[in-house]
Amino acid sequence: MFIVENYGLAIMLCVVTMFCWGSWANTTKLTSKTWRFELFYWDYGFGILITTVLLAFTLGSNGSAGRGFLADINQADTSNMFSAFMGGIIFNLANILLVAAIGIAGMSVAFPVGIGIALVLGVIVNYISNPQGNPVLIFGGVALIALAIILNARAYQKLQTNSASGVSKKGLILSVVSGCLMGLFYKYVAGSMGTNFSIPEIGKLTPYTALVIFAAGIVISSFVFNTLQMKRPFSGTPVRFSDYFKGLKKDHLIGILGGVIWCMGMSLSIMASGKAGPAVSYGLGQGATVVAAIWGIYVWKEFDKATKGTKSLLNSMLLLYVVGLAMIILSK
Repeated sequence: MFIVENYGLAIMLCVVTMFCWGSWANTTKLTSKTWRFELFYWDYGFGILITTVLLAFTLGSNGSAGRGFLADINQADTSNMFSAFMGGIIFNLANILLVAAIGIAGMSVAFPVGIGIALVLGVIVNYISNPQGNPVLIFGGVALIALAIILNARAYQKLQTNSASGVSKKGLILSVVSGCLMGLFYKYVAGSMGTNFSIPEIGKLTPYTALVIFAAGIVISSFVFNTLQMKRPFSGTPVRFSDYFKGLKKDHLIGILGGVIWCMGMSLSIMASGKAGPAVSYGLGQGATVVAAIWGIYVWKEFDKATKGTKSLLNSMLLLYVVGLAMIILSK
């Protein structure tokens, strides 16, 4: 199977992860105006599962290194499979809340707050589980990112004050809850795998197997989480399952594309974690916040009506994120 052996390549893959994770949510804005994100989310989950299965039977099954997908899943301990599956469940709940927050508050709010909290919590949790890298640089970078989150929340508060119609606080609350959950899922997936991908441990999973089980956790738990969301949506009227089958082919394909983009980022992050370490890999990938904020601010014009002072806060937020991420990169 394909294994990352070079730290420089691992960092490059984490950067690609950052762009994938920060860009997939744009697909929610490309569907028909009548296509609800509760319906979009089914295709998004299917896109993730399809991507992991394709990777498992290609990059995960060819080459002399590691262990092939089918051989790996046959020898895996139940506890490790459950850990990867649990990671999918936790991620799914967090992501549903994040997508809801995007729909209410916009990308430039939901991502910096939700994913920013996830980054801080995730780096701490993953570093404690597998300490790799200079802790001063890692946690110094995390501290700057935490400050960036505060600035973004302040900018959102100013936008809310200046808006004639008023912006719902529900989006900000959903972002915070999502971030707290999002910071925990990666640990479960990383914990299901060994530390040396070239020589897989008995009972542990290879990255490709862990990703397939993780994706299965997302799709299966959607029949609980997303079904509840359809019946009691965060905004709008309830949605019926029959509405899903009335969607345009374009809407279904865009949803699958969103899942593929996010999953490619997740896959590259997991592959890179063997060389970069889970804390660095996860932390750098969550630089997606900067990418998403740029999309929201400069492309989708979500703060176009903001005052000059608000825009200064947003620029400071982006600068702190960039410096914080640079410190995380240099930590190893």
